[in-house]
Amino acid sequence: MNVLTNLQQLYETDDYLWLLATIDLLKQGRFDEVDLGNLIEELEDLGSEKKNAVESLLQQIIRHLLLYQYWTIEVERNSGHWQAEIYSFRDQLNAKLTTNLRNHLVEEKSNIYQRALGYVQRKTNFQVDFPEQCPYSLEQLLDIDYLPK
Repeated sequence: MNVLTNLQQLYETDDYLWLLATIDLLKQGRFDEVDLGNLIEELEDLGSEKKNAVESLLQQIIRHLLLYQYWTIEVERNSGHWQAEIYSFRDQLNAKLTTNLRNHLVEEKSNIYQRALGYVQRKTNFQVDFPEQCPYSLEQLLDIDYLPK
């Protein structure tokens, strides 16, 4: 059995050991022995995971900003919590953000907003009149200190 076949079998049983073996082969320059099919799949998954992570964080920021700005009957009781959550999610998002991921958020902001809107509408039992389109620019959403008036 050759190295590639062994790697393919290892991938099916222990993907972490497969990853370590693949890294070792790459470091040694033994590119012809790399399990290219599974490596490509893993790299594609990694890209998707990063996009999903930043989308999720942006959605959390939007949710909390909407609640903070528009759910007036709850703002006194929850304002501090919402502000802390907004800060935390922004901090996490800004730490993960790259140029490509920022561009992805620009493209997906409207879809992310619609998902956040659906959540806050249900959380407030459809009692709050939220904007149909995102009232925040990406710069505002990422600005660690921005809060709507």
